[in-house]
Amino acid sequence: MIRLTYASTATKEYGSEELLKLLKKCRTNNGAKNITGILLFANGTFFQVLEGDEATVNNLYAIIEKDKRHKDCTIIDKQKITERAFPYWSMGFEKIDAKELNKMDGLNDFFEHDFTPSGFVSHKNIIGPLLTHLRGKLVKQVAEECHEELPLEHDDPFIKLLHRTIRASVKVLAFLMVLVILLGVLDVIFVMYEKMSEPPYFHLSINEILETFGAFLAVLIAIEIFLNITLYIRSDVIPVKLVVATALMAISRKVIVFDFHHLDPAYVSSSALVVLGLGVTYWLLDKKH
Repeated sequence: MIRLTYASTATKEYGSEELLKLLKKCRTNNGAKNITGILLFANGTFFQVLEGDEATVNNLYAIIEKDKRHKDCTIIDKQKITERAFPYWSMGFEKIDAKELNKMDGLNDFFEHDFTPSGFVSHKNIIGPLLTHLRGKLVKQVAEECHEELPLEHDDPFIKLLHRTIRASVKVLAFLMVLVILLGVLDVIFVMYEKMSEPPYFHLSINEILETFGAFLAVLIAIEIFLNITLYIRSDVIPVKLVVATALMAISRKVIVFDFHHLDPAYVSSSALVVLGLGVTYWLLDKKH
């Protein structure tokens, strides 16, 4: 992969609506090519970072150069990378005025006088601080707009009341699940004490070991369910991966304690398919992140 940074001069003044249309088009085109990056517009100058496969980025830049909406298209930096600085957006966008840009650490008064293609080439040392600032803004923006199952703000007062009620109920469920976990731990202790305090002492048969494993796994599943419950009152996580992990642990627990002498082969086979399906799903989710 490479990161290509360039700047250009707009051939006309762009309003907010025109910039949003441009952004939408960039997101569509670049997303289809697995190109990510950031687009900055200020003082009549476009500043853009493109990240992705080298050949794809080079081909895209060749098209960008011929675009009549800007001129003086100048490559500021081009380097090979092992990971993306902007991996979560098909194209980020910022329209920032000079006053805000001047507040960035290490950039001084650059944006008042040198925010031009030639100015960027002459001051390449500002690229690092600028990208760090822009990445920080986008991370904050994504955090504010992220997934939330039960938002506290809603246009309908009745829906807002229902969300608050459900959130309160979730907290009660979370508290009760903690009690279940504590009782589960006590059950594990009791099972171990019961099995090892009877003759022959400190000796467990295979079936007793499996029963002990079942008690342990029940507690672990309860902990996973507690985490799932609390995710519904958080706004920074989409709980898909954790839900799949919980389901995988639950079915795995059943497999561990199977009594194969009394189970129908079709039941065992279907359980194996469920484990396989959940395992592949979890692997794909983990690989994606």
